Amino acid sequence: MFEEFLQIDLPALLIVILASIQCALLGSYLLLKKQAVMIDAISHSVLPGIVAGAIFSGALYMPAIIGGALIAGLLAIFCVTHLQIVQKIEYGAAIGITFTAFFSLGVILLETQIDSRIHIDTQHVLYGALELTYWEQPLSLETMPTTIKTLFIMLCVTLITIIFCFKEFTLTIFDPEYAASRGYKQSAYTALLYALCALAAVSCFQATGSILIIALFVCPAACARLLTQNVKHQLIISSIIALLCAVTGYILSAPLPLWLGIDTTLNSAAAIACLCGLSLIVTIIAHKS
Repeated sequence: MFEEFLQIDLPALLIVILASIQCALLGSYLLLKKQAVMIDAISHSVLPGIVAGAIFSGALYMPAIIGGALIAGLLAIFCVTHLQIVQKIEYGAAIGITFTAFFSLGVILLETQIDSRIHIDTQHVLYGALELTYWEQPLSLETMPTTIKTLFIMLCVTLITIIFCFKEFTLTIFDPEYAASRGYKQSAYTALLYALCALAAVSCFQATGSILIIALFVCPAACARLLTQNVKHQLIISSIIALLCAVTGYILSAPLPLWLGIDTTLNSAAAIACLCGLSLIVTIIAHKS
């Protein structure tokens, strides 16, 4: 039993822990910029890049997939910005146009160009494949799932960037005119934030799916925003809420339906996403009370 936990549950828990903290940190900045919906565009728009990387490499080769997804995510951000600023299209409409077009292209490529040699389909795109994570030789770095290594590296990159650019991020979000007078270019730090979000989305994508990515980016950050006005506290509280939702949701995904008399189990990513949404509802009610 313990060996099964190390082979199946431990890697899945490590994935949701690393993903939840990373998404909550970046999601807090998107929320403070009032652009949390941008993650919807990014999480859907990376799909054609992921498929293109898989086609190019002939397998789920992580560097190719990350490169393709990053290009697709940044291109989607450029399209949203272009539609909003140049074409004078409303921000929400620009995002809706972009992510539906990119996601549709990704699905078409997925259904027509991916063969049986590459294990990726539309169900995994939406809901992820946490349950399929397997650590052949537990606690061995050589056999550690690639997703865990990628998420750990990305979390370290995110933490280092936030630590060294905390003042710049904060100034460009809350007082862009003063930041400009100090020589901080808002466009540069916005581009850096979007690039980190795109990398975070693709590093989480294979295991967690697009639905959980959106939930982890938005809900914990929104909960923390209702509980504090301090940026540092915002980052810490959102990370804690995301971590609790991720771990609790994964643990309850198997036994909860059985407790309710249902002879099936829940998809782990969907259970975590529901718990994130429930935590936001509870926070809103408590905040208004």
